[in-house]
Amino acid sequence: MNSHTQPFFIDGAAGQLECALDLPDPEQTPTPRGLALVAHPHPLYGGTMDNKVAQTLARSFVALGYAAVRMNFRGVGKSEGTYDEGRGETDDMALLLAHMRKQYPDLPFALAGFSFGTFVQAQLQQRLSKENTPAERLVLIGTAAGKWAIPEVPDNTIVIHGESDDTIALSAVFDWARPQELPVIVIPGADHFFHRKLHHIKQFVVQLWHR
Repeated sequence: MNSHTQPFFIDGAAGQLECALDLPDPEQTPTPRGLALVAHPHPLYGGTMDNKVAQTLARSFVALGYAAVRMNFRGVGKSEGTYDEGRGETDDMALLLAHMRKQYPDLPFALAGFSFGTFVQAQLQQRLSKENTPAERLVLIGTAAGKWAIPEVPDNTIVIHGESDDTIALSAVFDWARPQELPVIVIPGADHFFHRKLHHIKQFVVQLWHR
């Protein structure tokens, strides 16, 4: 993401997983206020942790004073293993969370994802909720409703979608959100990858985070 991004690896069930950590400016925020895990889009369609939306999410959390960590899913970049339809990817994200919480045991943590990454993070939140250790909040961008069986999410989840998304129809997101009475922020004219609209993501996440 920038010259201060710290690369590292963790051991997953399918092999080593490539990760990256971004920290807030130590002069402004000597100790991070929280921890955020960011999940990238579909591994079989070019999704990586360096995806622009994933990087925008990381920047958003760094601006909030959070330590933001990303991971290349199985088979992406230098991560070993092969795509596992969201099952292994959710397990790997849980391992990353456990790894980071050892380093930052007292910090609240958030889960954020884009496209396929929303499926992974919503599944992980469901798992954590059953263990009574849920994330404080989720941020879902381009929620993969209709493509995947996205579980219900907490009512404070920030959901952002592009009006002109031709990969995941806005109507499918409304169909998923409606029974939960979950608000959806729609960015006018934005496509699936938020071309020239990325600043809106950061703006809404930062503004809405403490509400």
